[in-house]
Amino acid sequence: MRPPPNGAGGLSALRSLLFLPATATHLLAKAAGRGADALILDLEDAVPAERKAEARVLAAEALAQLAGSGLPVLLRVNAGREAWLQDIAAMPLQALAAVMLPKVERPGQVTALAQALDAAGAAALPVAALIESPLGVLASAEIARHPRLAALGFGAEDHAAALGVAPTPQALAWPASQVVTCAHAYGLPCWGLAASVAEVADMEAFAATVRHARAIGFTGSVCIHPRQVPVVNEGFSPTADELAWARRVVEADAAARAQGQGALIVDGRMVDKPIVDRARRWLAP
Repeated sequence: MRPPPNGAGGLSALRSLLFLPATATHLLAKAAGRGADALILDLEDAVPAERKAEARVLAAEALAQLAGSGLPVLLRVNAGREAWLQDIAAMPLQALAAVMLPKVERPGQVTALAQALDAAGAAALPVAALIESPLGVLASAEIARHPRLAALGFGAEDHAAALGVAPTPQALAWPASQVVTCAHAYGLPCWGLAASVAEVADMEAFAATVRHARAIGFTGSVCIHPRQVPVVNEGFSPTADELAWARRVVEADAAARAQGQGALIVDGRMVDKPIVDRARRWLAP
C-alpha cells in the first residue's frame, strides 16, 4: 500500500527557487523581483567561514524586509548540528516558508533539526532535505518517509564530486531517479537537475537540462543566477501543446464515462486512468 503523502503544503507548487547568499542581501530587492517562485537565503556554500556570523545577522534583516511580500523564503542552514543551531537561533523563524537542511544522509538529521525547531516555537515549520551524497541517495526512502519532511532536493554537483565524475546526465541518471522516486512515493516535491546547475551563459543548453529534469520527475529546481529563473519556470510548466492534449483527454474521459466506457482513444493512443490523472494534474490551477 502506498504511504500517505507528507505535508508538503505550499512547497509543492514551487518551480524555481533562487539562491541569494546571505552576505549579498544588498541584492535582495532585485532578487525578489526576478520572478522566482521562492527565494533561498543561503548561509552554507555561498558564505565563507569567516563571515558566517555576519551572514546570520544579514539574513535575519532580509527576512524582516520581506515580511508581507508574499514571496516564500527558505533558509539553507549550515551542515552540522552546532552550526545550524546557531543559524536558527538567529532567525525570525515565523518569516520562513521552510528550512533547507544540506548534506542529509540519514533521517536522524531531520529529526534533530525538527526537535530544535519545535523547541524554538516553530513546530509547524517544514523541513526540506538536500540529498548530496551516495549515502544520502541510499537512505533517501527513509529520509523521505520522515513526517516533518516537506520536500527533497538533489545536489548534482556535490554528488558528482563524491563519485569523482563530472555532473553529466549519464553519471547522475540513477541517483537522480532514486531521489525523485522516493520523493514521489511520499507525496513530496523534488527539486533538482540530473546535471550541473552551473550553466549561466548558454540558456539553450540549460533549458535542455531543465526539460530532462522534468521528464524524469523533478518538480522544480534551484537557480544560482537570475537568468536561470524564466528558463526553470517555463521548463517545469506544461507546454501549450501539453495543455491542449490534457483538455482533449479530460473531455474524452468525461464523454466515455457518460457512456459507461472505461479505456478510450485520444489522438490515436489508448488512454486509461493513469493518463487521465496526469492530464488532470497538468490542468490543475
